[in-house]
Amino acid sequence: MDASAYALVHGVRSTRGALAAWRDRPWNVLKGWLAGSLAAAATLLFAVWVISLVSPGGRVILQHPPLVVGSSRDVVRILGHNLLVLALHAMACVAGFIAGASLPMQAVHHHGISRWIHERGGRFAIGFVICATGFSLTWQALALGTSAARVASSLHGSSGLLLATLLPHAVPELMALFLPLAAWIVASRRGEWDQLLAATIVTVAIAVPVLVITATWEVYVAPHFVRALL
Repeated sequence: MDASAYALVHGVRSTRGALAAWRDRPWNVLKGWLAGSLAAAATLLFAVWVISLVSPGGRVILQHPPLVVGSSRDVVRILGHNLLVLALHAMACVAGFIAGASLPMQAVHHHGISRWIHERGGRFAIGFVICATGFSLTWQALALGTSAARVASSLHGSSGLLLATLLPHAVPELMALFLPLAAWIVASRRGEWDQLLAATIVTVAIAVPVLVITATWEVYVAPHFVRALL
């Protein structure tokens, strides 16, 4: 069996073993992932609030959820956007498995620069995900913060109160989106790269129904909170 085939078989076995072990003690695994995703969500929301305080206000047309009640098309639109983000984060888990577990197993069959890259795949993966996550958080904080400032100004309210009305769906939504990255961080810190395929399956299975619920809430329920408080 060549190295690539062996790495694939090893990945399947590791995934099955991890899923079986987690089935017996799910909370021991989930609590670390949930804590990490909650921390990421709280950091992003805090950054959005800070940016909204220093951003200039303006006038915007309030015609989309969560500012006005939408339709099923809005649910599909919001869900589609969030699923795309979730897919990108899930691919980070898959890439982490390839770089941290699969490539080192194939290193013995390579030489020179190729072998050096295979042996240090985990480090490259960590660096890439840190840079990508940092860029994503920064861009989202800037975009959402400036938008929150303009919307709050249009509603003649504060951005802090506006964000507070959105927390019931924003917090679980962001936690669901960051769940794969939280699992990635936990696994990379422990050196458990071979469990990342299993982590991808579990986190996506948890995140998808949460995103369906939060998209529905954002379209049909959140507008009433915004109007009532602002």
